[in-house]
Amino acid sequence: MKNVLVLGAGKSSPYLIDYLLKNAEENDWFITVGDYSLEQARKTVKSHPRGAAVLFDVNDFDMRSAQIAKNDVVVNMLAPMYQHLVALTCVRHGKHMISVSYEDSRIRDLQKDAIKKDVLILTEMGLDPGIDHMAAAAMIDDVRSKGGEITSFESYGGGLPALDSLNNPLKYVISWNPRNVVMAGQSGAQYLRDDKIKIIPHHYVFLHSWPLEVEGLGTMEAYPNRDSLNYKALYGFEKAHTVIRGTIRYPGWSETWFQIVKLGFPNEEQRIPDLKNKTWAELTEMFLPLNSSGPNIEQRVANFLNISPTGQIMQNLKWLGLFSKDKIGINVETSTQAMTHLLNEKLKLTDDIRDMVVLMHRMEVQYADKKQEERIATMIYNGERGGFTAMAKSVGLPAGILAKLILTGKMPLSGCHIPTHPAIYKPVMSELAEYGFTFNEKINPLG
Repeated sequence: MKNVLVLGAGKSSPYLIDYLLKNAEENDWFITVGDYSLEQARKTVKSHPRGAAVLFDVNDFDMRSAQIAKNDVVVNMLAPMYQHLVALTCVRHGKHMISVSYEDSRIRDLQKDAIKKDVLILTEMGLDPGIDHMAAAAMIDDVRSKGGEITSFESYGGGLPALDSLNNPLKYVISWNPRNVVMAGQSGAQYLRDDKIKIIPHHYVFLHSWPLEVEGLGTMEAYPNRDSLNYKALYGFEKAHTVIRGTIRYPGWSETWFQIVKLGFPNEEQRIPDLKNKTWAELTEMFLPLNSSGPNIEQRVANFLNISPTGQIMQNLKWLGLFSKDKIGINVETSTQAMTHLLNEKLKLTDDIRDMVVLMHRMEVQYADKKQEERIATMIYNGERGGFTAMAKSVGLPAGILAKLILTGKMPLSGCHIPTHPAIYKPVMSELAEYGFTFNEKINPLG
């Protein structure tokens, strides 16, 4: 019997666990789900005879070591900060690890030991990053096999409410960790456009948005995501004049979130005393200067942000409840924790609506005969009302398929990787297509 350990039973894990359990009997697997909340872990296992839920604290060395040691594959769905810790323990015990988070900069230090132990440490194996990498790698390999050179590369992704589920003014829904929504952009961003490097500090990321036409959705909004310049080296874009990786939102998101960042709500460092008993208006007031003027908090905020007191941004802030006299009412210490709770309540994914994930790659190609073309590949996938979300499916399924490939002896790689190798993306993308995760590709002549 082969054993799989899934670490984390949050919003992105249920479909992964369901997939593994459905394949467990046929392949003689046993699935253990570990989470800091034993109750949450049990909900995902659902008393399946091939599954078990355990209490898991990643910071407990003995617990972490013991659980990882008795499994063959570890699928790490925990927060990115724990990726290296889990990977280190996996390599020490000679166990494979799959992670859906961005590759920690220290992972590559494990390369020699991972190869020596003949284990695969695979990161960025979710949706974005994950499916985006695999689709891009397939497109790039196809272009190069035909003698083409990529001169421009843009990659966009996002998790959103479906077109038929726009039930709030922000046109957003929480389908993944809301803390990540609050802290989005905190690393700043940089990208290359027309041979010019653009660097954006964290507090200006949402000021740098632009319209993006997405087939099937119309005009959307994009803003830069993290360090796009990494992709130039990763994919070997030596002659590319533009390399951009961005996030997709419905129009209007960035202008509102920029003002929330400007106020200062995304802050995990400063602890605020007795925050539970403060009102939302009192918390918002804390971010205003002592000399801010205006007869009420709405006017003072509008004056401080230099925006219209009756405009859409102020209406969005009011709808969120930032001027409410209701108490925050839960045990939180920081404004980020408070905002995370607020988004989870106001932008809740209820059973009557569904979410959607979107990926889009756009590249310009030049061939030796000077012919130029534009290639656009778009994937739109809708979740289920009252069932599995598009986010849970698209994040969990790639990791689950890869785990199956390892457990059935069909994955020849060892060492530290992201999913750009043909041995990974070809079989995974093939099975993803069976579940409806397909790209609509168009080729347009240029010049």
